[in-house]
This record gives sequence, C-alpha cells and structure tokens, in this order.
Amino acid sequence: MNTSFAPQLTLRVLAPAVDFYKRAFGVEELRLFRNDDGSVHVAELSFDGAVFFLHEEMPHKVERAPESLGGTSVLITVFVEDPDVLMARALAAGARELSPMQSYDYGYRQGEVEDPWGHHWMIQKKI
Repeated sequence: MNTSFAPQLTLRVLAPAVDFYKRAFGVEELRLFRNDDGSVHVAELSFDGAVFFLHEEMPHKVERAPESLGGTSVLITVFVEDPDVLMARALAAGARELSPMQSYDYGYRQGEVEDPWGHHWMIQKKI
C-alpha cells in the first residue's frame, strides 16, 4: 500500500465551496453527505486522483474554519503540470492572489492563492 494524505478542510457552509473547487481546480465530486435539512455536511472530492474532504464546522469538534479562526495554519500545496493555467483558473473562479506565479532559483515555479473561505493553496511544479 502506498501512503497518501487526504486533508480535511473545515468550512462553515460547504455547498458553495464544492462549486468553487470544481470551477477553480476541476475537482471531481465523489460523495456528498447531507444533513436532515439538505445542506452538505461532508464532501469527498478528488483533485486529479488525490482525495480530500470538506467538513462542516461542528460546535463539538476542535477543527474550525479559517473564518472562525481569523486565519489558517495550513498551506495546501498542489503539484501540477502547468501551474500557470491552474492559478489563472483559480483566480477566475474567485480566489485571491497571495503571491504571483514565478520561477524561483531553488527549482520551483509557484504561486499562492487564498480561496473564498480563507484556505491557502500553493500551486507549483518542480522545474
């Protein structure tokens, strides 16, 4: 078995985020778990085969949405073939640029965005 990571991002409301990640990153929706009122409680998504989850903020859990924390302690790093294209797509979908896409002398082309809910994404490739 190969080791893999499946991050879980905590948000206050999930449905708009699922739509954003589809537009911004082209993710595939694998499964949605709904509350009794029809709102989304958990979303299982795939980013080019890499699974990650969105989870509704819950009062009895310690995980909090960046909105509730006033920031985030995690930077989600995504390696892709063409980071310029993905960065442009994320910005067009409503992400905010934190650092522009550029090539660095340490061998990476990278840029950073913040999604509308405060999660930070580093989009990059090794050059």
